[in-house]
Amino acid sequence: MGSMVDFASNGDKASGYLALPEGGRGPGVIVVQEWWGLDSGIKEMADRLAEAGFVAFAPDLYRGQLAGHTEMDKAGELMNAMPPDRAARDMSGAVDLLADHAAVTSEGLGVVGFCMGGLLTFVLAALRPDTIKAAVPFYGYPYGDQQPDYSQITAAIQGHMAENDSFFGPEGAKELERRLQELGKDATITVHPGTGHAFMAPHNALGTHDQEAYDQIWPQVLAFLHEHLE
Repeated sequence: MGSMVDFASNGDKASGYLALPEGGRGPGVIVVQEWWGLDSGIKEMADRLAEAGFVAFAPDLYRGQLAGHTEMDKAGELMNAMPPDRAARDMSGAVDLLADHAAVTSEGLGVVGFCMGGLLTFVLAALRPDTIKAAVPFYGYPYGDQQPDYSQITAAIQGHMAENDSFFGPEGAKELERRLQELGKDATITVHPGTGHAFMAPHNALGTHDQEAYDQIWPQVLAFLHEHLE
């Protein structure tokens, strides 16, 4: 359904996967990758957003590098080697590409991210409050010294976290929800009982895919994005 396209990134060039809806136009949504890279799973999630009527764009934050789903050590190395400033520029460039795209009908954009991309969803919402109006982070959030200035966020946030998650624990997720709400943000972060990290991932690399949870959550995500972007 989609194709790779190049875009400008603060004087540099990056690329990403663009998926268009059947009607050719729709609200715009940025999709932020897991630590594997711009893999089949992220492209599939972009395609699913396109099937639901959105123009979805997933920037390749690893610039062509990719870890296989059995290569967790390599995925960790790629994630740790990714320059945060470059990732921020690439995500911002992706926002500009989508905001200016002729196929995009919405004034603001949404962002959906998974795992590392869930963390970066919060970062992008704080980085580009001028454009990001709806944010859906999955099983990932900033912590420690990785945290952005949450006061800058103007987007509504619908977060989905796993109960059994050694990467991004549920206690930290609920603490972040409390902080965001104290700042007056429209933020809800749900910890889904019985789920494990990456429970939405179609590739099921960790053996934690939960179809029942997916069937319940995905319609909520689509409705949330439509509500805030149309």
